Amino acid sequence: MSSTGTSLTELDAAERPSGRSRGVALALATILGPFGGHRFYVGKTGTGVLMALTLGGAGLWWLYDLILVASGSFRDVNDRLVTRWDVEATAAEALPPDVLDELDLLRQQVAELAERVDFTERLLAGPREVPAQTHPVRPS
Repeated sequence: MSSTGTSLTELDAAERPSGRSRGVALALATILGPFGGHRFYVGKTGTGVLMALTLGGAGLWWLYDLILVASGSFRDVNDRLVTRWDVEATAAEALPPDVLDELDLLRQQVAELAERVDFTERLLAGPREVPAQTHPVRPS
């Protein structure tokens, strides 16, 4: 523990960017800002309710938050900065490497299965060869 009473892992977690998208937060702050939509999105429900009741602090709180979100200085409920624009990259980075390896293996297996299904469909869709009918020879 450090002298402030927080552990190093807590500091590392606070320095990492939030798992929330800055683009989504900015869209919510623009459209539903006076009602605290962006605050609900990042998990700050208490201040979101307060913002909704005061209509964004008569617009001043909403404008302040809008500037914070746009500049990348807005923080989520875990005190992490909401700085990433894309959600997919954020989600992929949160996964452990062994999960990503398993996902790559699964993708390869699905691709191989798709090739086998395509081959089987081509075989079944092709013209069928009708065996030549031979008439039995009767002795006379």
